[in-house]
Amino acid sequence: VAPRGLQGALTAPSPQDWEQRQEEDTLLIERILLLVRNVLHVPPDPTEEQQGVDGDASVHDRVLWALHISGMDDLLKFLASAQVEQQWALHVLEIISLMFRDQSPEELAALGQGTASAEHGEDTRELETLRQRELAEKRARALQRPSRHSRFGGSYVLQGLKSIGDRDVVFHKGLHNLKSYTHDLGKEPRRVPRRRQAA
Repeated sequence: VAPRGLQGALTAPSPQDWEQRQEEDTLLIERILLLVRNVLHVPPDPTEEQQGVDGDASVHDRVLWALHISGMDDLLKFLASAQVEQQWALHVLEIISLMFRDQSPEELAALGQGTASAEHGEDTRELETLRQRELAEKRARALQRPSRHSRFGGSYVLQGLKSIGDRDVVFHKGLHNLKSYTHDLGKEPRRVPRRRQAA
């Protein structure tokens, strides 16, 4: 509710006639900024912080998240950067310093640069190990394939050996079977009844 009131007080008049802003609006903006400053100024309670789970957000972090969700951080950026709102500069500076109260400058500087490159390097290493594992699995699968030869041995044209219609014979078996080639290769032999078989 408070940020909406501040937003209404800031956006109701246009920037050209900021001098015509009502005194009530000026007081409302100042009170809201002081409220935010006082809320952020509350020291952390060590007993409550210890009860939380490791990695759980502290109360201060949750307050900052609520300010972000409500859009208060955008309003603070507007107040800090607008030429016509310079009267609030010290309040905004104090609020921003309280926002970063628990952070060290080294950590904040590392967040902008170091973690991105470290995470990128870690992701690259992870992807490389996954790629190596996948290649190893592919090789293992290729070695486990049966060493059975394909039945298709190719097709060959036997020149000089005529088939039906004065064309060359097309041989569909492997070359190692060529020595035993006859025109009857692949045909079912005619069955001779037992009575007519030669003794």
